[in-house]
Amino acid sequence: MQKDLKHYRKSYEKGELTEADLPANPFILFQSWFDMADENDHIDEANAMHLSTVGVNGMPKTRVVLLKSYSRDGFIFFSNYHSEKGIQLDENPQCCLSFFWPALEKQVIIQGKVSKIAEAESTAYFKSRPKGSQLGAHASAQSSVIGSRAILENRLAKLEEEYKNLEIPKPTNWGGYIVKPINMEFWQGRRNRLHDRILYSKNNDNWKIERLAP
Repeated sequence: MQKDLKHYRKSYEKGELTEADLPANPFILFQSWFDMADENDHIDEANAMHLSTVGVNGMPKTRVVLLKSYSRDGFIFFSNYHSEKGIQLDENPQCCLSFFWPALEKQVIIQGKVSKIAEAESTAYFKSRPKGSQLGAHASAQSSVIGSRAILENRLAKLEEEYKNLEIPKPTNWGGYIVKPINMEFWQGRRNRLHDRILYSKNNDNWKIERLAP
């Protein structure tokens, strides 16, 4: 099977990113862009982001996860610690996050170091999840091979009965990660593929700002 995509073309003309727009701290710019995405009717999940990890085998893997909170300390998401991503983050606690909001023609790429958040914080978030999501975290041994979907459905049914009138505890192997940025790149699509790319690089307690060629 072969499909020629050479004729796929789009001119990016929805914005610009000039030096006059740049705050000293990239989190201020990120919040501005995230708010724009969150308020845009054409973007369903502004907090959906690509997470790229690399384990000891050197093979990278990227998947979409959901950002659950952010501050100037970093970006937080949650996962099963025994999942493929969890194992890779144990082996190599560095990752790349990327957001792409096509409706805004904006992209943010974040490289940083990863660590687990406090157990109490993970537990508090787990308790805020819908009951079905809580049970799902128990039912699924994430990334493991299973024989059929029926196995998952049966596990879930048993858990629903077991915890019908009980509080559901957080699995010990489930919780949050925080990504503390080293670099944050802001990409704004422009005409003629001359896109704006602004790179913030961590420099002690400050940020170095540079423009990159597209």
